Amino acid sequence: MADVVGGEPGSLLRHPAAAPLAVLAAGLAGSAYLYGTDPHEPGHLLPQCPFRFVTGLLCPACGGTRMTYDLMHGHLGAAWLDNRALLLASPFALALLGRWVWEGLHGRRWRPTLGKRSQAAILGLAVTWTVVRNVF
Repeated sequence: MADVVGGEPGSLLRHPAAAPLAVLAAGLAGSAYLYGTDPHEPGHLLPQCPFRFVTGLLCPACGGTRMTYDLMHGHLGAAWLDNRALLLASPFALALLGRWVWEGLHGRRWRPTLGKRSQAAILGLAVTWTVVRNVF
């Protein structure tokens, strides 16, 4: 059942579209900044990977910022080299975000669920990718 947006304070923040639209807005703002900021060059205000900082190893998402930058500039080959697994997973993540926004705009709360096998498969792929990219 959709929440009714009333006149009480904070009711807009409880609307089913509030969270997905906030995530979308933050993503667009980050993308706008990243478009003009080359992460291949040092000296920018871009987040560093805490896993890599502590261990010196690449995590499953390392290279994601560079991959996104390269995609936005039409360099698919460079994006592939930055992070293959994340590049392949990106359409699914964008589809999930699109569905979340769509449901929220139609007044419905949507929360995807994964079964235990799916969770294990995703974790297994992430661990495998981490090992493969750090060994080879």
